[in-house]
Amino acid sequence: MTIKVNRAVPAHPWLTGISQHHLAALIEELARPWEAVVEGRRHRVRGGERKRAAGAGARHRLVLADRRMATLIHVRHDLPHAVLGLPFGVDRSTISRAVGQIRALSAERGYAVPHRPGVRLRTVEDVFAYARAEGVGLRWTPPRSRYVGPARAGAGDGRSSRARRSRTP
Repeated sequence: MTIKVNRAVPAHPWLTGISQHHLAALIEELARPWEAVVEGRRHRVRGGERKRAAGAGARHRLVLADRRMATLIHVRHDLPHAVLGLPFGVDRSTISRAVGQIRALSAERGYAVPHRPGVRLRTVEDVFAYARAEGVGLRWTPPRSRYVGPARAGAGDGRSSRARRSRTP
């Protein structure tokens, strides 16, 4: 089943959380770094220079603008990748790959601070330094590992607990 969606729908500010003007500026800002990443990946795969003219070969299922919109919608609404692929007409794995690539590019670019043009926070250390300079207290709690209790005797032998109890020595 194929769902056809107007391309203006995923770009709506209600879904992306930003105006279409700001979305266009973000896409334009990421265009050169995106092309550099794509061409670098192709260069590694080919093992050298191009063998065909630029523009020849397979096309991306999701262009940069669609990748950016999918990433914004995923971050804003936490939609599963399988659901997010429907309006774009692609599989879950395509959305997963696109979101990962765009998030990496965005992190390299840094995150803007509202009402502070030119200030970009690229690392956790940058965030803490900015918070200290602004007199804001932050607390970071490292993620905890999930505790898995000790293995029960006989738990992995494929039998139910009733079958283990009924054994005769």
